[in-house]
Amino acid sequence: MSENRSSSSQGVADLFSKGRLTAIPRKPARREQLFVHLTETLFERNRSYSEGEVNDALRTVHEDCSALRRYLVVAGLLDRPKDGSSYRRVR
Repeated sequence: MSENRSSSSQGVADLFSKGRLTAIPRKPARREQLFVHLTETLFERNRSYSEGEVNDALRTVHEDCSALRRYLVVAGLLDRPKDGSSYRRVR
C-alpha cells in the first residue's frame, strides 16, 4: 500500500513546478489523485472555510481558484451548503 501511495505522490508531484500546478489532468484517475492531494494538503478536517479562504488556499497553487473550487465540490472532496456560506473538507 505504501508503494502505491508513494507512486501516487510522485505522479501528483509531476504536475507541479516550483510549487505551482502546471496542468489539470484530463484523465479522471489522475485528476482524482490531484484533487485528493490538494484537499489533504490545503484544508484541515473539521474546519469550516469561507469562500475567500478556499480561494486563497487554492490560489497558492493555481490562479484559477474558482475552477479548482468547483472541481473539489463536484468530486465530493469539499462540501458546501446550498447557500454557499462555507466549505468543509469531506475526507
